[in-house]
Amino acid sequence: MPWSTSELGHIAGTTVNTIRHYHRVGLLEQPERTHNGYKQYDVQHLVRLLRIRRLVALGLALSQIPAVSAGEETSTESLRELDAELQASIERLEQARASIAAILRDKAPADAPAGFESVASRVSETDRSVLHLYTRLLNEDALDDVRKMVEDDPDDLSAALEQLPADADERARDALVARYAEVFTQNFHDYPWLRELPSAGLTRRGAVVAQALGEAVPELYNPAQLDVLQRGAVLAMGRVLAVPEDRSGATERAG
Repeated sequence: MPWSTSELGHIAGTTVNTIRHYHRVGLLEQPERTHNGYKQYDVQHLVRLLRIRRLVALGLALSQIPAVSAGEETSTESLRELDAELQASIERLEQARASIAAILRDKAPADAPAGFESVASRVSETDRSVLHLYTRLLNEDALDDVRKMVEDDPDDLSAALEQLPADADERARDALVARYAEVFTQNFHDYPWLRELPSAGLTRRGAVVAQALGEAVPELYNPAQLDVLQRGAVLAMGRVLAVPEDRSGATERAG
């Protein structure tokens, strides 16, 4: 018994528009028509349509289907490439689910930097922006260290810097400089690679890191905040360099 286009689509679990599209791209042959112009599809059309739908369900592009259906040598390679793409998609989806679970568990902002969900709620909006940059610029080892630094930072330090107005007086700045110098000194001691960026081998793109951060940071912090961070880093570096290294090569903890 011949079928109409709508009946064929119903049996195959697809739409009339999809069938018409397959006709237009040459995947499905046109059926014969009755004397009054109605299409009449037979079993061969149904089987062909089901085969096309199967390959589409696997993820093949319509342009790949003729070669795969014909059993050409390239079809095996196409399937291998598709399998690799699907594996990559699965990994991305699994990572997305893990990130969502971490965001929900830690009550983190939805746009928390990847891998920093557990600490994102502790830092300011500006510091989260910097962490986003780090996730693109630093490698995994360096990011692990940055995560530990954030975990060890005083809970209120990021918020205090965020609240510092651009015209803050020296007294307000000096108080924060002292606090940041203490934190930076410990960080420079615990993570020596911080003193050597971008040549420490822990970056994704070498010198590009220094350029990107150098251009981004002034845009994220106001003048008073930048002054605090820069003076704190200089003071901390001076403390660390003033302490000689012991025989094991590790710098003694600076006060």
